[in-house]
Amino acid sequence: MNLRSFQLSDVHAVSAIWKMTASQQKEQETLKMLSKQLGCDRDLVLVAEMDGQVVGAIVGTMDGSCGYFYCLAVHPDYQGRGIGRRLAVVLEERLRSKGVKRIEVMVDEGTEKLKPFYEHLGYFSICSDAMEKGWVFQPAETQVG
Repeated sequence: MNLRSFQLSDVHAVSAIWKMTASQQKEQETLKMLSKQLGCDRDLVLVAEMDGQVVGAIVGTMDGSCGYFYCLAVHPDYQGRGIGRRLAVVLEERLRSKGVKRIEVMVDEGTEKLKPFYEHLGYFSICSDAMEKGWVFQPAETQVG
């Protein structure tokens, strides 16, 4: 597996993966997020390739010393092979190299199936309000005690 920064030629493959793994509304929001991030920092948009085919993607952003994960998706035929985990780990490394001290992940109704995945990576819920539309996760090593 090869992980690398997003290239413009990846847009159709990544969009196709998002269409398979997200609702149409979420896919449109994701494309907007992708476009915005590519204008800021292309190094925080990663793709995973296997045999020359794009099989996964993740978009990261940052605001000061806080980093965010968006749009993690792996082609359904390639799920369960550690691709999502590798994308998340490499994005964490890139965010930390840019000075990020805290990483958060928004999980909403379209991506709530990823909650156990992020918990497995050491993230934990910091929202307790039942009215929240999502959960925010941060790496366990940054928990405030």
